[in-house]
Amino acid sequence: MTKSYVLHELKDYALISVGVILYAIGVTVFMLPYSLTTGGVAGISSIIYYVTGIEVQVTYVIINAILLIVAVKDLGIRFCIKTIYAVFFMTFVLWLMQRLIEVPDPAHSGEMMLPQLIGEESFMACVLGAILCGTGVALCFENNGSTGGTDIIAAIVNKYKNMSLGSVIMACDVVIISSCYFIFHDWFRVIYGFVMLFICSATIDYWMRRRHQSVQFMIFSRNADAIADAIVNTHHGVTVLDGEGWFTHTDRKVIVSIIRRREQAMIQRMVKSIDPYAFVSMTDASGVWGEGFDQIKVSDKKKRADKNKKNAVLVCVTNNNTKIDTAQQVLGDYYDIRSLLQVGCDTRKEFYSVILGQEPRKRVSFVKKFFGFDAFYLSKDGSVTLVQGNYDQAEYDITQHKNLEEMKAYLEGKKKTKP
Repeated sequence: MTKSYVLHELKDYALISVGVILYAIGVTVFMLPYSLTTGGVAGISSIIYYVTGIEVQVTYVIINAILLIVAVKDLGIRFCIKTIYAVFFMTFVLWLMQRLIEVPDPAHSGEMMLPQLIGEESFMACVLGAILCGTGVALCFENNGSTGGTDIIAAIVNKYKNMSLGSVIMACDVVIISSCYFIFHDWFRVIYGFVMLFICSATIDYWMRRRHQSVQFMIFSRNADAIADAIVNTHHGVTVLDGEGWFTHTDRKVIVSIIRRREQAMIQRMVKSIDPYAFVSMTDASGVWGEGFDQIKVSDKKKRADKNKKNAVLVCVTNNNTKIDTAQQVLGDYYDIRSLLQVGCDTRKEFYSVILGQEPRKRVSFVKKFFGFDAFYLSKDGSVTLVQGNYDQAEYDITQHKNLEEMKAYLEGKKKTKP
């Protein structure tokens, strides 16, 4: 366990704690004293509190304990450990905040009550409470944690679907807020609940978009090579396009790079230091998927409905049509066999030509690393070298087979053992 890893984890827990405190302030200072109801476990707990007097932290911890048991399998132990911490810390902070702000109830001798600290401004309490709750939830999510409740459900859905966290939480919470009417028979309470829900969801999405927002740079410079090398050295991808200045009819290089918004100042300083006369255009990139950014999350209903459909791509590390046809005949309709050229590996170009002089394991690893596909190399003696797995892992899963038939049996055996 490295020092940087420990510091990163401590930072996560510190920011999760800040998020929990903000959420607890929103609930105890702005929601409970004004008899407001919102979604999630906090909403359920508040309804129970209004009806029975059981403090919110008691119901909150019981419901979340049940949800966490379900979440361990889907979200992983790392996420759940931080969520467990957040839930129990939230339970403590909810209790502490009530103890700090409560005052004697003048209507009931010997009892305590939560005061309305901003007077009778229920709508203002609704807005402030929702902003604090939304900011707290976003802080927890940004640091690999959660405040529990419908956040857990949202995290599970977000793992598999390209749906925003705020939208998922809103969908889960509509029923909870609507049920408030059947208990209190007060439409104003329901309307305020939906206002809180909307503001909270919008706040979550705002903070999460800020974290994942990217920008696209287009840089026109006479010193394009130096700028491109400098950007690559910061571990960002760069594409250099050929262009022509139409007024001067001279060749120009255009550098295209997409980075996180939080790093834009670094790129701007870098470009200015290399070429202060460079022409730079920067635009927002609202959706960026791929290496170094977010993963594409889309459902494939057709694929689930027909698992036997030819949909698995395997790259035969060659442009020899005879070898490709042979592999396609042996592997049948389960696999789509493609040549190097079909996946963009043009060995006539200098960068890709190095693959031709490498031994089989390095050839298939090269294709996996730079193109992401599972690949195999068919030797002259009929033996096969196969690579599979995630393209960004340190070491690839490489297996050797006597012939294509043996590799086919191996692949089909792996497919049958998948859950």
